[in-house]
Amino acid sequence: MSGDSCLPHHHTQSHSTSSAPPLACPKTKTCSYQGAVSLGNKYVRINVGGTLFYTTLQVLTRQTSMLKAMFSGKKEVFTDKDGWILIDRSGKHFGSILCFLRDGTVTLPKGRQAVQELLAEAKYYLVQGLVELCENTLQGNKEQPLCVIPVVTSSKEEEKLIQSSTKPVVKLVYNRSNNKYSYTSNSDDNLLKNIELFDRLSLSFNGRVLFIKDVIGDEICCWSFYGQGRKLAEVCCTSIVYATEKKQTKVRMSWATFRPTFALHVWRHSRVPRRRWSFLKLASMRRL
Repeated sequence: MSGDSCLPHHHTQSHSTSSAPPLACPKTKTCSYQGAVSLGNKYVRINVGGTLFYTTLQVLTRQTSMLKAMFSGKKEVFTDKDGWILIDRSGKHFGSILCFLRDGTVTLPKGRQAVQELLAEAKYYLVQGLVELCENTLQGNKEQPLCVIPVVTSSKEEEKLIQSSTKPVVKLVYNRSNNKYSYTSNSDDNLLKNIELFDRLSLSFNGRVLFIKDVIGDEICCWSFYGQGRKLAEVCCTSIVYATEKKQTKVRMSWATFRPTFALHVWRHSRVPRRRWSFLKLASMRRL
């Protein structure tokens, strides 16, 4: 066995023995590393918070860290009556610390909380490489939004998005304030239903279709469909109606026109598998 390998024990992954029984006021002494471990002994015995570890001097001093300072004679260490070097720290992640010192890398534990715990230990032992590994992993594991919907605020911005997109584009214009008449009784509900449908479709077809919200357009509620930078279809959901001798604006949910237009447009330009259209069938049954 090489001088820098750990002695296999009951838990080979962490290189630790079973937890030592709690000792009431153990007798300890302070000494240098040379006094704590015989120079002729190949392995170092460490008691980290009650968990026992065997490792080598070469592993402990391989990288710049607090452990290297402890076991190169620069710092004094505590030992118990049996000669185990004491470190007053949790031993839960100490095996990962040793693996990183030995190999220069380590498989991080699963779960954000466990990685944060290991990061705290790496900072305590001043193992900078492991600190960076944990921090980079935590940075990369930040929750990403399920989908991102651009909200255009200028015609130039809208044109740039549509022209640069390699996917079919579906745009919803909704601008309730762009109206000089009063609304019919169901118009607000229907406007919300159009917005809800847009949100449902964007979640279902995210990655295959570029969805855009336009809040500055001239229309009150209008769907537009683009392919290869050109407008191919449009479904306007507003109309002017007469009620009690005055004009009113009516917003409707135009299922009969919208559903086949969307299905045909997106399928032609993105080749979405036919099984995905079950969503549209379900949505049409619910009559949002």
